[in-house]
Amino acid sequence: MHLELVVPALIPAQDLPPAPALEMLLARSRRTNGPEGGLENWLCRAFGLHGFDAEDLSIPAGALTAYAHGLDPGTDPWLRADPVHLRADRDRLLLMPNQAFSVTAAEAESLAAALTPWLAGKFALHAVRPDQWCLRIEADGQSEASAKPPVDLAGENIDPHLPPKQWHPLLTELQMALYEHPANTAREQRGDPVVNSVWLWGAGKLPAAASGPWQSVSADDPVAIGLARLAGMRHRTPGAGAADWLGRAPEDGRHLLVLDGLRGVRALGDFEALARRLQDLESQWFAPLLAALKSGRIGMLTIHVPDAAASFETARGDLRRFWRRPRPLANYGKSGI
Repeated sequence: MHLELVVPALIPAQDLPPAPALEMLLARSRRTNGPEGGLENWLCRAFGLHGFDAEDLSIPAGALTAYAHGLDPGTDPWLRADPVHLRADRDRLLLMPNQAFSVTAAEAESLAAALTPWLAGKFALHAVRPDQWCLRIEADGQSEASAKPPVDLAGENIDPHLPPKQWHPLLTELQMALYEHPANTAREQRGDPVVNSVWLWGAGKLPAAASGPWQSVSADDPVAIGLARLAGMRHRTPGAGAADWLGRAPEDGRHLLVLDGLRGVRALGDFEALARRLQDLESQWFAPLLAALKSGRIGMLTIHVPDAAASFETARGDLRRFWRRPRPLANYGKSGI
């Protein structure tokens, strides 16, 4: 079996507590460098969609997310309209993605319903998950939006990344409707960040086709699942860890597994939370996968880190390269070693 992992934000900018299994896999691997980009760019390139080598190109995340959740995107353009919290900071407006706070299903349903009157006739809003909202453009009109997902803009000044000015009047009306909503009043009283805006990104129509070399795709990310569905591949969630995943996986073939839990944590700059999440990945995924590689259950393991523009491929025989000593993860940054 050849298992390919995609793990955004895996390589930290500073040293973290040791992760022995992961460090061993990287040390004994063969590194290749590729184009830098976010998870969505990597997925679109990997599934054969053309033109996604640049970070400023819009990924059709809205249509792919709708498709991943069982909706029919048709031929209309879609966007993601994810609930976010915006905070004024002097002359800047900072973004907090919903990875930094929780939105319940009841809150999402109620908040999305409150926005419907402002959208009727031109748009249809679908809260397919509490943290993933999709906007269908049902009439001819503006479809461009931000190229970056909110998780990649955490804590940043959003002004350079705002959608075109044609969207601004509508966004102002939506923000006013959210500000006055009882769900946000209750959130504010509890001390939770209010959902005071939506972030428009991922504009485009559902691609005509997708393809890839994998027999199966395991992911929570809706862009990955949407592309897998489009390519006719088996798909499921990753499960509780490598032991669970391997217990259901075939003995051979090539498989893709997306683990994107580090992305939001690193974007928020919480060093301790990042260290804890990495240790969870070490115990639940990397240590069992290293053992499976040693035993021959896996023949080859490739770890892709899109934001580091690097891939690390390790075959069972590579583990004998004892002179390649493990190093701290931060050493494997964009400059490479």
